Amino acid sequence: MTDPDPALAGLATLVDLADRRLGGSVVWANDELFAPKERLLDPDEPVDRPGVYGERGKWMDGWETRRRRDDGHDACIVRLGLAGRIRAAVVDTRHFRGNFPAACRLEGVALPRTAPLDALLAHDLPWQPLLADSELSGDSRNRFDLPSPPPAALPTSHVRFSILPDGGVARLRLYGEVLPDWPRLERQTGSGEIDLAAVEHGGRVVAASDAFFSDPRHLNLPGPPHGMHDGWETRRRRTPGQDWVVLRLGRAGVPRRVVVDTTRFVGNAPGSCWLDGAAGDALPSGEDGWRRLLPETPLVPDCACELDLPTGGGEGAVSHVRLAIRPEGGVARLRVYCTLEGAP
Repeated sequence: MTDPDPALAGLATLVDLADRRLGGSVVWANDELFAPKERLLDPDEPVDRPGVYGERGKWMDGWETRRRRDDGHDACIVRLGLAGRIRAAVVDTRHFRGNFPAACRLEGVALPRTAPLDALLAHDLPWQPLLADSELSGDSRNRFDLPSPPPAALPTSHVRFSILPDGGVARLRLYGEVLPDWPRLERQTGSGEIDLAAVEHGGRVVAASDAFFSDPRHLNLPGPPHGMHDGWETRRRRTPGQDWVVLRLGRAGVPRRVVVDTTRFVGNAPGSCWLDGAAGDALPSGEDGWRRLLPETPLVPDCACELDLPTGGGEGAVSHVRLAIRPEGGVARLRVYCTLEGAP
């Protein structure tokens, strides 16, 4: 789980809280004359289209404002898809070479997701600084690690992204940890089951043996897969063994059933899988810390395979699960339905 770009080093276990696939949206911008604000959160990598022009200038894959002739600056407001604690920001100016901003800043606020635009634009809204004015480079991923918020700080729900003074940004990624509203979820589920591996419930992919074809962080995204690209697929194995992926659950729970979804993987689904669990804040250093939750079980291609755990989770709550696939291949989604145990 590494990226060749050093700007992304160490971010593979964090969630892009602004990801459009999680419900992130740019709800306001003071200007978007050259390129629309919505492109800022496009999950795809930015592309360049040399020589392509429209009525308002060169086509740019991002958000771009007009040239300012005063002392102000431009800004937009992002509603995060999932409220949480932002650890790092990547301000991506790729393909913006002579028209990128000189600097940027980030501020956050904790509001209900349904907060109206009028409330977000109120002059007395208590925006909290996340990133002070910081210099940007053009045509590159600009990585900024953010200071840790106080432990009692509320989850950030909206971010105001300011560019100084104007210009274009291709993508904005806000990496962090989801902070679910557990009291609300407990009221909704009662003693029922909840998918604690789901990203919206704080689940995170923390390790994987291989991610050659696609990112294992797709495994716990909400909704069905949209294609083979929207899952976890490993390279073809030419040696003995198996591939695996580890997820940290949003909180400890007792696993009851799992869904190993191979939808869209027709000729490249794994032959079988099994599931292990572990308890504790840290990953086990060896095999002794893992216990088997699901024995090796055949998988069906292009199918959401729902599997009951033989002992209903067995020996109590787990904090991590490890899905192993034999020998290799692609899995679209993994759901781990648990009953809650203990405090979040």
